[in-house]
Amino acid sequence: MHYEATPDTDIPVEPRGLVLIDSGAQYQDGTTDITRTIALGDITEEQRRIYTLVLKGHIQLDLCKFPDGACGSQIDAFARQAMWREGYNFMHGTGHGVGSYLNVHEGPHQIRMEWRPAPLHAGMTVTDEPGIYLTGKFGVRIENTLYIKPYKKTDFGTFLQFESLTLAPIDTTPIDFDLLTDEEVKWLNNYHARVYEALSPHLNEEEREWLAANTAAVNR
Repeated sequence: MHYEATPDTDIPVEPRGLVLIDSGAQYQDGTTDITRTIALGDITEEQRRIYTLVLKGHIQLDLCKFPDGACGSQIDAFARQAMWREGYNFMHGTGHGVGSYLNVHEGPHQIRMEWRPAPLHAGMTVTDEPGIYLTGKFGVRIENTLYIKPYKKTDFGTFLQFESLTLAPIDTTPIDFDLLTDEEVKWLNNYHARVYEALSPHLNEEEREWLAANTAAVNR
């Protein structure tokens, strides 16, 4: 799940299967951390199912609302519930803070299965990166960096929500739409509309055409 290519383990990138790219950079106005898994060609039904379970986890965590001061361990199951039902899991954290001019992995708050009591508050950043990795086969991870912001105040206190800071297309080719709910399809279409609206003014005509094709609305 934290693979690094070596002369003994690397394989050629070919027009088949999936490729997982975890990348990021540091800019004058912040730090990025993003992972996309992309279909390079024909994929198996197993790859399609795993990809969709990971996407469901990514979307459900992004959609969750939670009380101010809740810790990441209390919301971690949002990202895992769909895969747990199918007997899958991943053994790394679901999210970590991202520093500006600091570390890509910036604590103390985390979202993970193991208990981490650091509270979540508005103004924090945290990643959303569930994954599934099958030894000797392939791995899938989808990661955005999220911003924590206010949601609403009720008699039970202040509630928070997430807003994605990462704006990049999510590959829809490997999705098994029979596994997505209407809410999850709506999230995906809304996210892609936002990606296109934000990025297209900065692109040339060829780039805008590519972006339009890769952020087009989808149906179940």
